[in-house]
Amino acid sequence: MARNQVVISGELIALEEVRFTPAGIASVALTLRHASEQSEAGESRQVHCNIDAVAFAEAARKVAGFSTGQTVRVKGFLAQRSLRNRQLVLHVNDIILE
Repeated sequence: MARNQVVISGELIALEEVRFTPAGIASVALTLRHASEQSEAGESRQVHCNIDAVAFAEAARKVAGFSTGQTVRVKGFLAQRSLRNRQLVLHVNDIILE
């Protein structure tokens, strides 16, 4: 089976209100700002990026209790934003404060 797992930490820079899917499942959209130093080709590289993410169900309820400016660690997977939009979005399975 192919693997699609992401673990990343960052600062919550955007956090939308809880919404509900047509099926009644809680959903929260958020954005993380990540900054780190990584090794690439034997050299040190500074990495900075913003990551759009979405949390559903229990993860959404957990995210709803957080605030922008907090540092979190997120575990999840990548998927297209929608059938028509190929932009990647991180789907949150678990999120904890760091």
